[in-house]
Amino acid sequence: MTIAFDYTRSLGPVLGRFMAGLRDGRVLGGRTSDGRVHVPPLEFDPITHEPVTELVEVAPAGTVVSWTWNARPLEGQPLDHPFAWALIRLDGADTTLLHAVDAATPSTIKTGARVRVRWAPVRAGHITDIACFEPGEIEPRETPEPGPPVEIMTTPIRLHYRHTTSDEEDAYLRALAEGRLIGQRCPACRKVYVPPRVCPADGVAPGEVVAVADRGTVTTFCVVNVPFAGQRLSPPYVVAQVLLDGADIPIPHLILGLDAASVRMGMRVAAVWRDRSAWTFTPENIAHFEPADEPDAPYESYAEHL
Repeated sequence: MTIAFDYTRSLGPVLGRFMAGLRDGRVLGGRTSDGRVHVPPLEFDPITHEPVTELVEVAPAGTVVSWTWNARPLEGQPLDHPFAWALIRLDGADTTLLHAVDAATPSTIKTGARVRVRWAPVRAGHITDIACFEPGEIEPRETPEPGPPVEIMTTPIRLHYRHTTSDEEDAYLRALAEGRLIGQRCPACRKVYVPPRVCPADGVAPGEVVAVADRGTVTTFCVVNVPFAGQRLSPPYVVAQVLLDGADIPIPHLILGLDAASVRMGMRVAAVWRDRSAWTFTPENIAHFEPADEPDAPYESYAEHL
């Protein structure tokens, strides 16, 4: 499974200038009240707690203070071949910067080694504008005139993980691959949970397997109006809690097939299944829900599930 999203943050006056410096091929540090230069710069002085306002340029080269070898790089790391992680004190700075050093072997890096910035071929005002460090001293080169501060920085986040299913999840997913929905009944309170789970009220494992319908009632819902990177649908659209017939807990899903403003609590909806040839062991076998040709459910029938 993969969880993926783009983390977007506003930078403020200090980090905005720092990122702009990287974009322009410069490394800036922030001077605090004790005279120390921090790289990256701090936004607030740790002694006086006042905003840091003085930024000074430091050299794009420095000395390795400590390091460790990374023999098996992971996806998203600066290099796709073995390299060293190192704490580097840039010339003119009083603190160290953690970054990758493109060293051929562990024997080619050591504490006290001199390294320099290897700039990314295309820079956009992001920490990745420093592609990595490499052994060597500064090479003379022209740098452009300073540009405007960077206001927004976006960082893609990707987390891949393998999920081991429980026996209950296994049965639920296998049923979905056959076009069926099942839940399991709590032996204590007799409520049916979909997907099956330990009863949140009684804390006991589920028991009897129960078939539930692929239609139900909208209990609550949210209209998504804000666009974001990677969005599969164009806003506005609705994500709702759907209480399936025969279940005692709603499931979240998309409501499509009508104007977002027409979705309402109590509306009866039916599942729209994907093409059978595409069915796998995943909840995505149900593409979405859409209105069923039925009267709205009375409030009392779902009041306890809001």
